[in-house]
Amino acid sequence: MGEETNDNAGSASANTNIDEKNGESADGGVKFYTLEDIRVHNMSNDTWLIIHNKIYDITSFLEEHPGGEEVLLEQAGSDATESFEDVGHSTDAREMLQQYYIGELHMDDRKEDNAKEEEAKTSGESSSSWAMWLIPTVAAAALGVLYRYFMSEHKSS
Repeated sequence: MGEETNDNAGSASANTNIDEKNGESADGGVKFYTLEDIRVHNMSNDTWLIIHNKIYDITSFLEEHPGGEEVLLEQAGSDATESFEDVGHSTDAREMLQQYYIGELHMDDRKEDNAKEEEAKTSGESSSSWAMWLIPTVAAAALGVLYRYFMSEHKSS
């Protein structure tokens, strides 16, 4: 009987440990998977992707993907966040992605640099966006002033 209690305790702890089939389940019911768990799901009959540290089983979506299944299979079993964002998917595509959600990337495998890179990109984009409209506006104003100056001088002659 003492062994049964240990077995039950062992299986309870097995549920909280990382398991290739089920992942690690947190108290909230979210399953966590390691990169090693995800890397084995890289075939057309078993395709997982990581996008923004979330895991998606997109196996059933491969044939429906507008860009073809090849582009998804190239990223299968790995982090496809950059490719997903580079394409510029619509809001509908992002919402559709939620139906394939199966869990999260384990905290130990998440890239801490991603948050810092995103912050740097955002601040860089905002400063460059100011320059994108400020420089042409100042140039146009200067040209307008010069035009009026030469036109007024030309009329008085």
